[in-house]
Amino acid sequence: MIANTETGSDIPSKEAQYILQSYARAPFVLVEGKGMEVTASDGKTYLDFTSGIAVNALGHSDPELVEGIQQQAAQLSHVSNLFHTAPQVELAEMLCESSFADRVFFCNSGSEANEAAIKFARKYATTTHFPGKTDIVAFGGGFHGRTAGALAATAREKYQAPFRPLMPGVHFAPFNDLEAAAQLIGPQTCAVIVEPVQGEGGVHVATKEFLHGLRDLCDRHNALLIFDEIQCGLGRTGKLWAYQQYGVEPDLMTLAKALGGGLPMAATLMTEPVASVIHPGDHGSTFAAGPVASRAAQIVFQRVSDPAMLAHVNEMGTLLAEQIAELNSPHIREIRGLGLIIGVEMDSEVAPLVEKGYEHGVMLLSAGPTVLRLLPPLIVEEEHITQLINVLRTLLQG
Repeated sequence: MIANTETGSDIPSKEAQYILQSYARAPFVLVEGKGMEVTASDGKTYLDFTSGIAVNALGHSDPELVEGIQQQAAQLSHVSNLFHTAPQVELAEMLCESSFADRVFFCNSGSEANEAAIKFARKYATTTHFPGKTDIVAFGGGFHGRTAGALAATAREKYQAPFRPLMPGVHFAPFNDLEAAAQLIGPQTCAVIVEPVQGEGGVHVATKEFLHGLRDLCDRHNALLIFDEIQCGLGRTGKLWAYQQYGVEPDLMTLAKALGGGLPMAATLMTEPVASVIHPGDHGSTFAAGPVASRAAQIVFQRVSDPAMLAHVNEMGTLLAEQIAELNSPHIREIRGLGLIIGVEMDSEVAPLVEKGYEHGVMLLSAGPTVLRLLPPLIVEEEHITQLINVLRTLLQG
């Protein structure tokens, strides 16, 4: 049931009073969602081209997902990781059998998945090779999270500065600059972490030469290659895994966002050699991969891994990029992306476009000051793209 206007109008003021002010929220209260649309407390509907930041791959209130969550919650919701449950093991099997990985560690968020990858890489390197092999190479424009280790690997001065000293031993090279990376990757390097498609950093797509080169450098220096597919994985690029676009396999891969269908769920996938150095007590999580979240993730995985769904993502991604290009706006400098993760580089800041989009019933994202980021649910259809393009045309002419 949709909340009344009075109740909805109370929410922003109470949020300002009771919740830590670490977010700049949109000026309305969302109360309901179905498919590609969400509804606010005043009854206004919005076309969602954000997917909750690449989370709602199946859109809002997907019937199969809702039913699965309800059934599992009524049967068994939480027991902790001290006990076996079938949904967790079944999900792990799905992930490993569909990817390079032999084992999976479950957690609750992308930051946690990257924290785990960093810990596992360091233990592998110091156990298998020598103490002190702990350096990590990351890249400009990358975003790996806001927790201590993940933040240290995120090259954003405004995010890092208030929280120094950060975890030591992280070095940054420019994205897609293999020569610069080669200068940093050496005997002390335990891991290289990279997004095949940078999301928060402006939707920059790695070149094949870059990722193949990183694989070769890691092999040469006995370092592990970590792919952060938190935003670009699980069908978002038109392949189940973004690394499949490149023919390069990592040693570890981190997942989150779309995996839980809206519930907290993340995973760190790894090869057997990495897994073999991790023992009980080395890492853990009370809530990770509980039965309800695991059941939701199974449903999401089964749907997004369907070849028909992946073909649809490719078709809609191509259509979306083409129609943006056909706007032929002098304000558009570049269109980047793969599948349904698309960045539109503009000639000025995009925050006003996002705000005006709300007035026209469309929810959009930014990725840095001048990049409009489009992350629609993977169920998007041509009619939704047409609706978006009509709004963008109006906004860009205004």
